[in-house]
Amino acid sequence: MNQDTPKTSATRGDFWDPDRSYQRIALCDVEITMKVGLAEIERSQLDGQRVIVNVEMFSHKENHTGTDISSCLNYHPIHEYITRQWPNRPHTELLETLVEELVGVCFEDDRVEACRVSIAKPDIYPDTGASKVEFYRLRPLRKTITSQD
Repeated sequence: MNQDTPKTSATRGDFWDPDRSYQRIALCDVEITMKVGLAEIERSQLDGQRVIVNVEMFSHKENHTGTDISSCLNYHPIHEYITRQWPNRPHTELLETLVEELVGVCFEDDRVEACRVSIAKPDIYPDTGASKVEFYRLRPLRKTITSQD
């Protein structure tokens, strides 16, 4: 790649914003059992199936200066939501529904500027490590209303 070629997400690798300082917090491989899936065999599983959830939340932040959790992005509410809400919910057909829901939970913290959420079903195909859905989302721009005098 020559020096005049603009950087694209494909050349940036795993970095959210490599040209600015940021923080990333992550929940890795949260495993729960829940009722999910389109296939008849998935619908007939009374106890549900294993899913593995990964969440990353991003925020531009130069330095950490706080001394308690209120100054940090906090993964605990996300973990609690996954482990307490999802195992008992009614059957959900699509992983995409769950991913989009969890993106909304991440954005409940106004400091989260972007997030990546993935959910995998490791047991759906015996010859496959997992089937997985992953979304990367930037916080939607907030509309500002200005008054004109």
